Amino acid sequence: MNLAVLLSELTSGMLTSVAIFSLTLLFSLPLGLLVALGRMSSNSVLSLIFKVYISILRGTPLILQLMVVYFGPFFIFGIQMPRNYRFIAVIIGFVLNYAAYFAEIYRSGIESIPAGQYEAAKVLGYSKSQTFFRIILPQVIKRILPPVTNEAITLIKDTSLAFTISVQEMFTIARSFASAQASMVPFVAAGIFYYVFNFVVERSMGWIEKKLSYYKI
Repeated sequence: MNLAVLLSELTSGMLTSVAIFSLTLLFSLPLGLLVALGRMSSNSVLSLIFKVYISILRGTPLILQLMVVYFGPFFIFGIQMPRNYRFIAVIIGFVLNYAAYFAEIYRSGIESIPAGQYEAAKVLGYSKSQTFFRIILPQVIKRILPPVTNEAITLIKDTSLAFTISVQEMFTIARSFASAQASMVPFVAAGIFYYVFNFVVERSMGWIEKKLSYYKI
């Protein structure tokens, strides 16, 4: 087995995994906040819609959701998607799935803030939006960082599910090499790559948490 070729291919796959991870967080974190606010809305219809969304996305396998996003346009609507839709489908599937989980994390963080802080902000003349973004949200971010870190680490490992619709991320490449060479070395190498990726993310999130420690109550 040519180790240099293996490492080169795994590095290429790693870049795809990093892209999936980064784009998922970039879009699912703000979407999760919107879903959480919708879930907490006083409008019962709106709240119910987001409750159902969260229930379905958390209650069905991500691998199934990826297949629905990828094959759905053709089998349901008869729309022929372009070749590059595979990667787009992966991002859509991951974002929708993780937004549901992040929504519940946001909701728990928001509901943990004492009601007195809202009342004090109102007395000081803050509007609802100012109260939320200047007073509540900074505290919520600090409180939810540990569970968000856990989800981020899970996301790194879940990127391997992109193989479902034939996106060439790191696990797919390792599996191909292992099958062709009848060897466990590609899997061991991929495991090391995943561990390093997880280590970097965990350390980065820990650094952010320390930087926000002044919000600690």
